[in-house]
Amino acid sequence: MINTRNILSVLLLFCSFSLWAQTGDKKVIDKVVATVGGEIILLSEVQEQYTFAKQQEPNLPAEYQCVALQNLLVQKLLVNQAKLDSVEVGDDEVENQLGARIDRLMLYFNQDQQALEEYYGLSINQIKDQTRNEMRNQMLAERMQAQITEGATVTPAEVQAFFSNIPKDSLPYFNAEVEIREIVYKPKVNDEQKGIARQRITELRQRLSEGEDFAALAKKYSDDPGSGSNGGDLGWQKRGTFVPEFEAVVYNLENGQISPIVETEFGFHVIQLLERRGNLVHARHILIKPEITSADLAAAEAKLDTVRNLLKSNNISFTDAVKKYGDKNTASYNNDGRVANPRSGNTFFEVQDLDTDIYFAIEDLQPGDISEPIPFRGPDGTRMFRLVMLQSRSKPHRADLKLDYNKIQTAALEQKKAEFTEKWVLEKLQSTYLSVDSLYRDCPNIQLLLEETSAGR
Repeated sequence: MINTRNILSVLLLFCSFSLWAQTGDKKVIDKVVATVGGEIILLSEVQEQYTFAKQQEPNLPAEYQCVALQNLLVQKLLVNQAKLDSVEVGDDEVENQLGARIDRLMLYFNQDQQALEEYYGLSINQIKDQTRNEMRNQMLAERMQAQITEGATVTPAEVQAFFSNIPKDSLPYFNAEVEIREIVYKPKVNDEQKGIARQRITELRQRLSEGEDFAALAKKYSDDPGSGSNGGDLGWQKRGTFVPEFEAVVYNLENGQISPIVETEFGFHVIQLLERRGNLVHARHILIKPEITSADLAAAEAKLDTVRNLLKSNNISFTDAVKKYGDKNTASYNNDGRVANPRSGNTFFEVQDLDTDIYFAIEDLQPGDISEPIPFRGPDGTRMFRLVMLQSRSKPHRADLKLDYNKIQTAALEQKKAEFTEKWVLEKLQSTYLSVDSLYRDCPNIQLLLEETSAGR
């Protein structure tokens, strides 16, 4: 039998299942299989969740569709209540999240937009259009769940009790982990290359003024890998998304107007505003980056080597060095140089999760030691350098309350939040309409939910 309460303890998983699942291979005619409040659940949604989960765990039984349906029921219940409580999610927030999802997908496809679009059989804009409503509902559900769990806290005694209740033979085994800090330095472009880039963008601006197609020129000449292949299209963005120089221009354009040449830290731009809706703008641009020469790279490496010597001689703190020399567009810049693990969200990396160049750079370091300058390329292909400090290193070990307190505290808090949400769900079902198609009524967990609904009537 599937335990309802165990499933409800993993509610946070439901949000990511269906948003980016492929939907082109549906074998059955779609239909409504459940209704909760004013929200419906389609058979295709259940199957998409199941397919996604099976990709992660190939041995999942077909009965997991019962779990998939329950996850969706909980999500829709949260969405239904969020709408009743007038919880708001702004258009700009939805667009930003869609953009962030696309950016993460682009990483999986090595920034190859054509490969991504061929895989899904849709353009970037079509993917956004098809998932915009789901994204809004996901954000509503998350916001509603945050309200439900905002009072959840754990005391040290509760953390200790949580840890003590884990059977000794079930304690997780943590691999060797490291924490690192970095100073990312962007090479300075010499004036000669700046002049060459400015001349190129001037020529393109002239061709645009003579009536040449913006999208065609962007595809052929733009140095922005994220938008160039899409005709320079930047999608809908809110105020605060772009660097100040770019934003100051784009928000002062009229629909269809092409800007003068704009210089930013990324290079030289020509911008066209396609449409504006309040604080949202839909624009496209052509970017020409000045070329970084070998002399520029050598100067940057020498500069970071000087910073490293200042750090080693204690003439500057790492914190101050990050602020003085670090690239402010790097995520670690605003985190005191600490590098976050994108897989876990915390600052701990298993050694196999590190970039190869960082792994070898810190392999022989002791905590507090700083690497030599390491060359690398940023997400947009920009050539950069970084200094890496080894903050901490742990050996492989069983979970230990003293060594792993922060991780155990986080797990205890997530359990407390799950308990808050579970209690809310079971209470809310007693006053909310719930209907489930006969296709899933034999699921033990769904039967329990239906019983909870009946108990309140």
